[in-house]
Amino acid sequence: MIRILATAALALLCLDAPASAQNYPSRPIKFVVPFAAGSATDTLARVLGDHVSKSLRGNVVVENMAGGSGVIAAQAVARAAPDGYTVLIATNTTHAANQSLLKQMPYDAVNDFEPVTKLGTIVLALAAHPSVPAKNVRELVTYAKANPGKMSFGAGSASSRLAGEMLKSLAGIDIVHVAYRSNPQVITDLLGGHIQLVFADLATTLPQIKDGKLTGLGVSSAQRTPLAPDLPSMQEAGVAGYELTAWFAAFAPARTPGPVLDQLRNALHAALTDKATTDRMLAAGIEAERSSAAELKAFVVSETKKWADLVKAAGIQPE
Repeated sequence: MIRILATAALALLCLDAPASAQNYPSRPIKFVVPFAAGSATDTLARVLGDHVSKSLRGNVVVENMAGGSGVIAAQAVARAAPDGYTVLIATNTTHAANQSLLKQMPYDAVNDFEPVTKLGTIVLALAAHPSVPAKNVRELVTYAKANPGKMSFGAGSASSRLAGEMLKSLAGIDIVHVAYRSNPQVITDLLGGHIQLVFADLATTLPQIKDGKLTGLGVSSAQRTPLAPDLPSMQEAGVAGYELTAWFAAFAPARTPGPVLDQLRNALHAALTDKATTDRMLAAGIEAERSSAAELKAFVVSETKKWADLVKAAGIQPE
């Protein structure tokens, strides 16, 4: 009798999974963004959400949960119902760097989530307030060495924080880190002259640089990017060994059914291969990239180690 009941229960589960996938989505899908509106992650979520809405014939809404270095958003998604209606538009902050930057982690970046797909990569630009008497990185380093501790850099993500800390470490300068909830807030204070420097995504920095409101000094990638061809790489600008690239990926809560994950992945892959969509991403400084679930899971493991090494090399103590 027990064997018959177990077989019947298994049959019901097998019938339920395709049925739930067949009816998916029957209500709006929520893309949770761990940073404020106007950030690169927010822009990406909205661009992809437009295409996914059409592809799945359902509504995608974007919800911003800024703060806590992405912890608030990641924890909320980890605790959400595993039904495919809550998706984290994650970054290396939530799924690689936090493990080394924070003393206590309220979520497990691997076991609390189902990997969906990579979404893209982005480089950061180093921008300065016009009051800083430097037109290039070499002049900035010279000025910083002559004025230790008198300049500050804002950071609203782990990428921005580590980018600044790497500059401090590799160039041997003393600049003060100021924490923010998101990079758009950093830009506001930078424009107001409350801080002097920022490493932030191109979508956030380039408009201000092109308008002459900020001074663009370099980009964090190993080579120049065609998205900002006038800005040298930090290595080219004289900071040997400097390289940092941020990334984005989609995750669902652990135990989300496989057939639902497949639909999500297929919809996102369709968006990431649509020229109109990828052109909009490029306009925000984001280069599209996709992956399988297994590839993303392995990537998170390797990136967690990579960012741990970067944090250690920069001399950052967990907070």
